[in-house]
Amino acid sequence: MADKDPLADIRKRIDEIDEAVQKLVSERAECARTVAEIKQAHGDTEHFYRPEREAQVLRAVQDRNQGPLSDDAIASIFREIMAVCLALEKPLKVSVLGPEGTYTHAAAIKHFGSQIEAEPVSSIEEVFRLVEAGGANFGVVPIENSSEGVVNHTLDLFMKSSLTISGEVTLRIRHNLMSRETELANIQRVYAHQQTLAQCRLWLDTNLPNVERVAIRSNSEAVILAADQPGSAAIAGETASELYNLPILNADIEDEPDNTTRFVVIGHYQSPPSGNDRTSLLVFAHNKAGSLYSLLEPLAKRNISMSNIESRPSRRGVWEYVFFIDVDGHRDDKNVADAIAEIEQASAKVTVLGSYPQAVI
Repeated sequence: MADKDPLADIRKRIDEIDEAVQKLVSERAECARTVAEIKQAHGDTEHFYRPEREAQVLRAVQDRNQGPLSDDAIASIFREIMAVCLALEKPLKVSVLGPEGTYTHAAAIKHFGSQIEAEPVSSIEEVFRLVEAGGANFGVVPIENSSEGVVNHTLDLFMKSSLTISGEVTLRIRHNLMSRETELANIQRVYAHQQTLAQCRLWLDTNLPNVERVAIRSNSEAVILAADQPGSAAIAGETASELYNLPILNADIEDEPDNTTRFVVIGHYQSPPSGNDRTSLLVFAHNKAGSLYSLLEPLAKRNISMSNIESRPSRRGVWEYVFFIDVDGHRDDKNVADAIAEIEQASAKVTVLGSYPQAVI
């Protein structure tokens, strides 16, 4: 008589758990469908996606987590469950910098899940325009990188846009050199987005010092170009390599080992407090001594943490500047609301770009 398979019992238990999980997921989906029906009955056909609610669910999932999966891993699973359920209510159209396979596309999937209807466009400006026109529910745009700082073009677009920041997502960026060439010595030019070339500057200086660097609109477009041109290479993520069948010649060529980009979700939706929020301000300052101090002092005396401040030319006059300020808290929090009111008294103009849940995963 053959010995009993030592894995038989545990496999049987896994099958039982899978069946129970599937039943519960289907139950959750039915609840989501009921939520959609109630909203539609009350005339709400737009606000199916609630970033503050999703952030609260994911934080609760992480708080309950006892392993062996990491907090990020368990949250990612629930993110996808929520995405599938939301698609039953109303599929989200999300505008991203395209074509498919860009880091912005990856950030959108990380934030919303894989069930979105991605709407790739050719520039960050087009992302803003499509969402403003109602062609997409939300857009995802890069706003800062851990090694290269802010994305100035995104900040400049906020100065003339009516859109609100509804969320944020951070993405670990791994750059790969890909080409049909098999030797670095055969590469004559490298295509990539300008930010990507900057984030790989030291590696390129060391390994391809005399090679032409060509900045284009997106890394996916770079891969498409390099795939058809002998002597060419592109820098992009692993997904783009798989999508466009261009082999990776050298992996992880970014100069900073923890290279991370922060993206913001833009749309018309103003998120209520989630319990752990960030508020982004656009402040036009008077051109006079002490103006910056007068903008920051209301935050300091209320112990409001400022996570970021950047200045850009206001385009309203010579040597006049606008400040982009990120602070912890929601615009509806009393201390934040009071600080904003005081800043308004000391500045030429204040625009709240949005209060939104801080990134969970």
